[in-house]
Order: sequence, then structure tokens, then C-alpha cells
Amino acid sequence: MSSLTVSDPTADLPTRPGLGDTVSQTVTLAWRATMKMRRSLEVMFDVTIQPLVFTGMFAYIFGGAISGDVDSYLPLIIPGLIGQTVLTACVATGVQLRTDMDTGVFDRFKVLPISRIAPLAGPMVADLLRYFIASVLTFAVGIAIGYRPGGGVPGVAGAVLLAMLAGWSLAWIFTLFGIVGRNAQAVQGISLLVMFPLTFLSNAFVPTETMPGPLRAFAEVNPVSLVITAIRDLANDGAVTGDVGWALLGCGVVIAVFAPLSVRAFNRKM
Repeated sequence: MSSLTVSDPTADLPTRPGLGDTVSQTVTLAWRATMKMRRSLEVMFDVTIQPLVFTGMFAYIFGGAISGDVDSYLPLIIPGLIGQTVLTACVATGVQLRTDMDTGVFDRFKVLPISRIAPLAGPMVADLLRYFIASVLTFAVGIAIGYRPGGGVPGVAGAVLLAMLAGWSLAWIFTLFGIVGRNAQAVQGISLLVMFPLTFLSNAFVPTETMPGPLRAFAEVNPVSLVITAIRDLANDGAVTGDVGWALLGCGVVIAVFAPLSVRAFNRKM
């Protein structure tokens, strides 16, 4: 009498994605997001048109009042505008995420055997291209109107890389807003409410020494100020100072806090 073999019903179930699978899936979804950028070039306006307009506008409006002339103001404002532009680009990350969730894109992702962080990290990796374009364009416009970075090519390259890392880390905050927000308009409103104080209550446009006491205290501990100071050290002097280390540490802390919160909120939503 032949014996019957019973197959394990769990044998064909997908296993938990490993680190390699997570990286591969993140890259795939990053490529998808890049294709969306190519087909909808208007989403690139904040990192293409804005650096051109803001660099010329802020340099010539505030240069004489703050530093006496435009040329003296450029070493202060160009790194500040890079921080401001990258932070503005982060806002779009949360808004686009909320739009995708509202239109049902993530309904398909949740039934696929993929890492839960990949649908979030993929678009953010693609956004590194947006941060790169914004940083390079801001430096290019600054150089065209008279800015001469003392750090040379290595210093500028380090500043661009730091700006990209800072943008990627801060984008996790706006990703969380995108997940918990009710709609894209609400996410944009909340994000701008956070973005404007972080940008304008920093050392991006004026030295903190010119601010009243309470504002100066806030500006000096503002994480955006830490990043902008580090970008200035790299671009203007080519120096890897303690401020660069603090900026890198701050980026790591933001990722360590908000990436898990975003994934947990995403899993609850989906």
C-alpha cells in the first residue's frame, strides 16, 4: 500500500525580504519614480526654476543691506539657498506620497511580497536627483553672478553631497506627514508650516549674531542651521570642521527617528 505524502502548505509562501531584496526593490521603485519625473517635468520646477529665481532675487535684494555689497553676501547666501531649496523639495516628497496613496497606487504594493520600506524609500532615493540638480544649479547661478567658492571643486562636491544627504534625511519627516495627513492639501499646509520656520529662523539668509536673543538661540540649534554652516565650511573653505560632523550626526538621528515612525504609520494605514 503506497503512502501519501502531504506537502507543507507554507512552503510556497513568500519569505520575509532580506536586506538584498529590500535594496533591489528600493532601486526598482526609485527607477519608477524617476520615470514619473521625466513624464511630468512640472514636478521639477521647484528644483530648476526656483534656484534660478531665488538666487538672483535674494542676492541683489539683501546683499547691500546685510553685507554692504552683493559679492560679499554671496558666500553667505549661496549655501543658505541650497539648504532652503533642498528643504522645499522635501515638502514635495510628502505631498506626492499622499497623492499616490489617495489614488490607489499603494493598494497594489501592499499585496506584493516586497519590503514595507521600499515603497517609501524608493521615491526618496529618486529625489536625490532633485536635490543634486537644485544644489548644482544654485552653485552655478552663484558663480555666474560672482561667487567664488574657496573650497574649489572638492569643497563644492562635498557640499553638494552633504545637501543631498540632508535632503534625504529631512524628507523622512515630510514622508510621515504624507502618511498621516488626510489629503494632499492638508499635507502641503502642515509641511509648509514646518518648513518656513525651519528655513527663515536659521542662519540661511542672515548671520545669527544679528538676531534678538530668543531667535538667535533657536537659530543656532536649528538642524537646518547646522547643515547650512557645514555646507559653508565645505564650499567656502574646503574644511571638514566639527560642524560637518554635527550635521552628519543630525542627519543620522533624523533618519533613526522618523524612518521607523514612517514605516510603522505606513503599515497601519495599509
